[in-house]
Amino acid sequence: MPDSDALPENPTPSAEQATRLRETGHIRGARWCPSPNFGPRPEGAGISLLVIHNISLPPGQFGGPEIEDFFCNRLDASAHPFFQTIAGVEVSSHLLIRRDGSVIQFVNLHDRAWHAGRSSFEGREECNDYSIGIELEGTDHIPYTGAQYRQLATVVREIMAAWPEITPARITGHSDIAPGRKTDPGPAFDWPLFRDMVHSSRDAGEAGEWS
Repeated sequence: MPDSDALPENPTPSAEQATRLRETGHIRGARWCPSPNFGPRPEGAGISLLVIHNISLPPGQFGGPEIEDFFCNRLDASAHPFFQTIAGVEVSSHLLIRRDGSVIQFVNLHDRAWHAGRSSFEGREECNDYSIGIELEGTDHIPYTGAQYRQLATVVREIMAAWPEITPARITGHSDIAPGRKTDPGPAFDWPLFRDMVHSSRDAGEAGEWS
C-alpha cells in the first residue's frame, strides 16, 4: 500500500485542491523525479485529454528502478537484452503509478510529456500536445492491483477537477489513440471498474480480484 505521503484514497477534490493543481501542475503526494524529455505545449493547445498506458522494465518484471532510469535517459543498455532495443529512445510520462499505488511525477502537467507518439483522438492529431499521460506499472495481461486502481481514480478525479475539459469521454487508452501500434493498457485493465471508481469512489478491494 502507499506510504503516509501518498495520496488519500478516492477523496472528492476540493476547489482549493483543484486550483492548486491547475496553478502548480504538480500532483500532491507524488514523488518528483524530473525527466529531461518534455517540452512546452503549443500555444493554445490546452489540456483536454487523459491517456492511460502501461510499462514494465524488464518486460513483465516489477519494482526495480528501470522505469525511472528509462524516463530520465540513464538506463544501462547492457543490463538486459531488451534494454538494447530501446537504447537511445527518449520518452516520458507525466505520472507513473507503481504496483503498490505510489505515484512518481516526471513532467509538470503544464508541459508536454513524450508519451503518446504518433496519435489521434477524435480526428485531432498529436495527442501529446493536449493530453496528460499516466503510466501504470504493469503489462497488458497481468491484472493491475487494487492499490493502482484506487490511486489512479484519486489522481484522475483531481485532474478532472483542475481541468474540467477532461470529461469521462476524454479518458482513453494508448491503444485507442494509436491503434495497430500500441496495445496498452491492454485487456488486463478493467475499464468498467475504473470508471465506476472515478464516479462513485468504489474501492477496488470490494471486487476481490486484485492483490
